[in-house]
Amino acid sequence: MAATTLRKTPVLVASLERCFASAPKVKPTKNRTLSAVGESIAAKGFLRPHKPYSPPADAAERVRSVAATLKLKSDQLGNLSEKFQFLAACFQELQHGVPNSQVHELRTIGDVISFYETTVDTTVPLDALKRVELPENLHIQYEYVRFNPETDTKFDGKTAFPKSSTLVTGLKYRSKYEGHEAKRSWP
Repeated sequence: MAATTLRKTPVLVASLERCFASAPKVKPTKNRTLSAVGESIAAKGFLRPHKPYSPPADAAERVRSVAATLKLKSDQLGNLSEKFQFLAACFQELQHGVPNSQVHELRTIGDVISFYETTVDTTVPLDALKRVELPENLHIQYEYVRFNPETDTKFDGKTAFPKSSTLVTGLKYRSKYEGHEAKRSWP
């Protein structure tokens, strides 16, 4: 039996180096900036625990009057105790608090004014679709019907999935929708 020798082709060498490389593989890192994280959270933000807020017409004037009442020395909010007192007074005046995740962004009185002039909409996108005029060929069923053989009148309780149960797992919908456990022919 003759010994066979392997020819070292560039493809073979490259694949062996990949398999038996002693250096750890370095994963490419994504350069995430604070604004990119903020945009990501804003895109997912419809279920955030914020209260809805529509700014009054004189929000800027009211924030400036709070600043004048507290006799702030400059436009900058550098001193943390002054910043806390100022934001607490603005909350009392406008009944809208600054979330903890945004306190560090408010460095000047102008930042606070722009915060209090921004509308906070907490509408879920599905509910927002109810207010939009949809094309004629698109229909969204907001109140869907769950199949239950005991209450079904359309198909006389016959189901297309005889061994499948309809389970209602959410606490919110247990009172709204009734679950159904299918009968099994074998334990």
